[in-house]
Amino acid sequence: MMMNGWIWRNLRKRHVQSEIVRVQLGPGQVNYLQGWVNIDANMFTAKCDIWADLRDPLPFPDNSVDAVYSYHVVEHLPNMWAHFRDVHRVLKLGGVYRVGGPHAESAMKKYLAGDHDWFPSFPDDHDSIGGRFVNFILCRNEHVTMLTESYLQEIAKQAGFPEGVRKMHTRETGFPALFTDCLSIEHESDFENPHTILLEFQKAP
Repeated sequence: MMMNGWIWRNLRKRHVQSEIVRVQLGPGQVNYLQGWVNIDANMFTAKCDIWADLRDPLPFPDNSVDAVYSYHVVEHLPNMWAHFRDVHRVLKLGGVYRVGGPHAESAMKKYLAGDHDWFPSFPDDHDSIGGRFVNFILCRNEHVTMLTESYLQEIAKQAGFPEGVRKMHTRETGFPALFTDCLSIEHESDFENPHTILLEFQKAP
């Protein structure tokens, strides 16, 4: 994975500067996006263009990417602070990071309200609302952090993104020229208390 990332970062450098480059992180098997550069750490269970570990720096030169998209990915990363700094590094001036993941604030509200049916029975089929809450937040310990709006804004600000973040609903974007292709991936059944928090951060032009 390190070698594959090095090849892309160094041998593609002279090409990407003149292209519209849109990058999806962690597409898995079913969310591959045509026309995007899809990056995943598992070349056997995922369909991807670049085989690279997302815990490492992204395999792109500075200021070379127009858009980065991650949907239910960052909650798996052990160091989101370093990840956001690296996304900011690779984005062109005016480039945008659209990031989404499990909405911890919605989950806490629904847990306290006793809304058992709001929580999915994945990855384990728990009967109790407490068990389903643990499913949502920890996902059998595959999630290493909780995502809230203020926390993501803090991380993004520290990474260099200016204030003025856009908080979006699923299938809604402030940058349709960049992200319309990826909206079909996003699913939601409760727009008042969404399961997914979605934010768009733009690098200062």
